[in-house]
Amino acid sequence: MRSGTTEQPPDLEPWNVPATVHGYKGGDLQGIVDRLDWLTDLGVNALYLNPIFQSASNHRYHTHDYFQVDPLLGGNAAFERLLKACRDRGMKMVLDGVFNHASRGFFQFNDILESGEHSPWRDWFTIHSFPVEAYDGGQPPNYDAWWGLPALPKFNTNNPEVREFLMRVGEHWISRGIDGWRLDVPLEIQTEGFWEEFRSRIRAQNPDAYIVAEIWDDAADWISRGDRFDGAMNYLLAGAVVSFAGVQKIDWRLADALDYNVRDIDAAGYAAAIEHILDLYPEFATNANLNLLGSHDTARLRSILGRDPDAVILAMLMVMTFPGAPCVYYGDEIGLLGGHDPANRAGFPWSRPATWNRDILASVQSLISVRRREPALRHGSYTTLHAPTGGLLHVFERAYEGRRLVVAANVATAPAQAEFAVEASDAVSLIWGDGAAEIDGGEMVLTVPERAGAIWSLG
Repeated sequence: MRSGTTEQPPDLEPWNVPATVHGYKGGDLQGIVDRLDWLTDLGVNALYLNPIFQSASNHRYHTHDYFQVDPLLGGNAAFERLLKACRDRGMKMVLDGVFNHASRGFFQFNDILESGEHSPWRDWFTIHSFPVEAYDGGQPPNYDAWWGLPALPKFNTNNPEVREFLMRVGEHWISRGIDGWRLDVPLEIQTEGFWEEFRSRIRAQNPDAYIVAEIWDDAADWISRGDRFDGAMNYLLAGAVVSFAGVQKIDWRLADALDYNVRDIDAAGYAAAIEHILDLYPEFATNANLNLLGSHDTARLRSILGRDPDAVILAMLMVMTFPGAPCVYYGDEIGLLGGHDPANRAGFPWSRPATWNRDILASVQSLISVRRREPALRHGSYTTLHAPTGGLLHVFERAYEGRRLVVAANVATAPAQAEFAVEASDAVSLIWGDGAAEIDGGEMVLTVPERAGAIWSLG
């Protein structure tokens, strides 16, 4: 989102042309301020930003200065305006912490490039030989780098000076008012006690700060003890939801990003995947997981789902009714299309509303509204009610303090029916979606149209 208030260089890509690996489109933090009403109207109550610190890359995972917001984003002044605007709307803000690696432009590493073995910061990184060669693309770097990429020199977190520097970065932005950190590739930092200290120092600044880790697989060892991360980015859930919602629709060319784990499953397979995820973590960790369907590391949700809007709505239904914190990657609420990076990072098409899928937008908005007004969807238990082998209708219950909700998702191309026991005295009321249900002699019988979902209240 480009605001027009930040001083910008002249050679920017046009906003609506396809994104490129290195090109800049000029989006800035004031642009987010200008569009916050869009987010509040959608029902969003927390904002997670990809890296915003000074960097020589459009995605800013190559950090130059951890204490300065990138001038192309409007600098620290724009950050303060955005933070205040979020506070005025009751919205939280979480920043992306890239602490495993920096960049060739990071001052301490740049000094090593200039001063070689005489640099006082040579032990901030693991250098194998001098002189350091950081720009010879034909050779692997002679220093430790993330995934061997020369542009991303890896910090030596065993160095107490490095460790203290990174701790102070975390504390600094918490003290400035952010509400938490999303931690990039945290498992790459193997220094004993690093993340325990990080959590302790962040929580000393803000006891309610949210600390969520980018972990694609089983995160039980990292979030179940309660001494490192509150939750993980729940790609396990994303893979299961996309697999089930996208039955016969998935574009397999796009579903393979970074072990997204998309596969063919029926209702029984989906139920098994969900039970596995719920069994992995204690309740407090499950409720803190960041439940996403797509991100800057995957192809666009609607593109993975064969451009099918019904599949997107079904996926949104399942993630919005699952325990944890649901997350919508910008543009997925209008069915924005895009393949692998950088096609998944396109500018939001504000000037082209004809390209928006209004059914997806209305469904996301209404699902967020239901979730926000129903404590059972935020805090309740999860029980599978109907998940037949070979079937494509999945039904489950969320219950909390006497409030019971039944959620059904039919991914088949024909109507589907389920029947299961409930209390004979229960009354049933449709509160979202499309379907019919009745209670007869202690049995609830429901029918859901093809490629549709519904939520009922009981009692």
